[in-house]
Amino acid sequence: MNEAGHREIPEFQGHLRKVMLNVPGCIRECSGIRIFGKRIKSLVFTTDVAIIRNCNADAVIAVYPFTPQPMITQAIMQAAECPVFAGVGGGLTQGMRVVDLALHAEFQGAMGVVVNAPTSNETLRELNRRIDIPVVVTVVSEDDDIEARIESGAKIFNVSAAAKTPELVAFIRRRFPHTAIIATGGPSEQTIRATIEAGANAITWTPPTTAEILSRIMDDYRNGEPYKSNVEQQP
Repeated sequence: MNEAGHREIPEFQGHLRKVMLNVPGCIRECSGIRIFGKRIKSLVFTTDVAIIRNCNADAVIAVYPFTPQPMITQAIMQAAECPVFAGVGGGLTQGMRVVDLALHAEFQGAMGVVVNAPTSNETLRELNRRIDIPVVVTVVSEDDDIEARIESGAKIFNVSAAAKTPELVAFIRRRFPHTAIIATGGPSEQTIRATIEAGANAITWTPPTTAEILSRIMDDYRNGEPYKSNVEQQP
């Protein structure tokens, strides 16, 4: 085999499962975060097990707008073929309940737990005392006390500041150059690249919903067209 052959990446796709959601290729340009020996660059932001089962992201970030429930974490963990970062509260859910949920998520096999921006530093310290997986702390503005979060045991920051995300990532990176940062990438390759250039190590990608994908498929069916293998290629 020649030198080019050694660098070629062998690939296998089944006839049916070749149709899947692919994260934007530009996410591969970020450095990634190595956790327990696994390098994570892309995280799909969803709790839809059908999306999780048919997406090539490196990991799942399972955060949702309800009180965290172990049954939901269990369903996601069972469906996923990649590591899962499980949301354990910190907004509506506070205190020792967050710690209990984090322990349960670790026992189920989660790679990390994610807490919301209002989580107290006291809760962060207790989380780090009780669990052995990284605590990912959500940051939403420059007003957050990043230094206090780090002192309380935050291992990774999850930056979610809408259109201001690249600015907030750059702000944290300047002050804490060695901090691990996950950040929302935005709606396009341009916004994803801007977030990476600002200093994000990994990118959270929001996929189209199953309803949106199915709508496109049904439009094709109504027009008498076959199922298209690139139906999901719309970020």
